[in-house]
Amino acid sequence: MDIKLIPIGDTAVTLHFGSKINEKTGNRIQSFTSLLIQQSYSWLIEFVPAYTTVTIYYDPINLMEKGKSPFSYIKQTLQDLADKIKDESNTNARTIEIPVCYGEDYGPDLEHVATSNKLSKEQVIDLHSNSNYRVYMLGFTPGFPYIGGLDEALATPRKQTPASRIPEGSVGIAGHQTGIYPNESPGGWQIIGRTPLKLFKAVHKPPTLLQAGDRVRFRSITEQEFLALKEDER
Repeated sequence: MDIKLIPIGDTAVTLHFGSKINEKTGNRIQSFTSLLIQQSYSWLIEFVPAYTTVTIYYDPINLMEKGKSPFSYIKQTLQDLADKIKDESNTNARTIEIPVCYGEDYGPDLEHVATSNKLSKEQVIDLHSNSNYRVYMLGFTPGFPYIGGLDEALATPRKQTPASRIPEGSVGIAGHQTGIYPNESPGGWQIIGRTPLKLFKAVHKPPTLLQAGDRVRFRSITEQEFLALKEDER
């Protein structure tokens, strides 16, 4: 498989699997990272999948006796691994259901998203909770999932002025993406609801509820269900 490989200093390299954010590129990245996990390379420190790339962090000292420069060895090894990728759908992906209480205090920007797209609030909830989504990467804060698959009718720009405090579990829209704030933090996404689920637990392995490649479905719940599920999460 033809990939672009760019060194990032002397301990990391970024592999580019495509130029567009789509299912095909996502499947290639998922396939590659699955192969990478199976190899148990002693020089591998960590890898970070993103929308179209995977960045590999490696220990060059561990490669000094391979007979090549560390980068030459990494380049050849990763290219050989990429050649084993199959362009197939991610049929083994997990599907995680995320309950969401939409609107009111839980989703203060629901009306803005509705009026911006000439929809009713009910239509926004219906479209958001009836799409099939894919987690493309985690970032921004620990466990924050960047989720693709948002219905085009819901695409809304970020806020011009970010809010100083977004509550934990808030579900937002930014452009053509949707995402969930695992922890309270500043943020500029349009908040349409909140989930009672905890997306990041530092003591768990892995600490994040969602992983890159997971499928996600949102389910609309009442405030009573939210409070009951929130209690279960404590």
